[in-house]
Amino acid sequence: MKKLIILCSLTACLFLAACSSQAEEQKNQPKEITVAAAASLTDAVEEAAPLFEEATGTKVNTTFGSSGKLAKQIEHGAPVDLFLSADGMWVDELEEKELADTETRTNFAANRIVLITPKGQSKEDALTFKSLNKVPGEQTIAIGNPDSVPAGSYTKQALEKIQLWKDLKDQLVYASDVRQVLAYVESGEAAYGFVYASDAEISDNIQVVEQVDKNLHNPITYPGILISKSRTKDQAEAFLSFLKEDQGQDILRKYGFEVEG
Repeated sequence: MKKLIILCSLTACLFLAACSSQAEEQKNQPKEITVAAAASLTDAVEEAAPLFEEATGTKVNTTFGSSGKLAKQIEHGAPVDLFLSADGMWVDELEEKELADTETRTNFAANRIVLITPKGQSKEDALTFKSLNKVPGEQTIAIGNPDSVPAGSYTKQALEKIQLWKDLKDQLVYASDVRQVLAYVESGEAAYGFVYASDAEISDNIQVVEQVDKNLHNPITYPGILISKSRTKDQAEAFLSFLKEDQGQDILRKYGFEVEG
């Protein structure tokens, strides 16, 4: 009996030691987070991520796309810790399905919609936003798909407000995200396109014709929110906070986003 007790005690000690060792290993392993961000945030987030990693030791893995597409991926179980959207609607949807932590939601940037053409076209010859119904029939206008791309949704709202949406429908080319719109115009596949001011800022192959009146569409704000199933919420929340701090806001401003201050 005494030997049995000693054996059991030894087994228990070994088990506890193994658990303790495993916990210590997990504690010492570098933390990683996965950030799903709207395509328009690509350059800003790719610059911010390594700076955050250097400061905190937390590696930031990123995936970019239209806000609607990313939200659907999260709904289907994609392993995401932080969602950075270009439209509050998709964040609302995740909150309603209890897939995101409402108390962590915060806006960190804003933007504007601009009308662009390929570089080299005379601005005097370019049509204005309100005269796009004069675009020749063989030419196309690129916009993000309004059903999944916030920039496309904002553009549709504005065109409907000035009663041009129905007139232009046959000339519209839908893109999977705002960066594809930019590519269509850069290559000359589309004569005009609607992108964010931040996207126009990074391209040397397009020119801005004009900003779309912000009163013609819903406010363009960028909310960030933690995903409920995240196992690294502290680190994900720290990255979101980083984007709202001076260094993060400077990066966003550099790429054409509107920020506080």
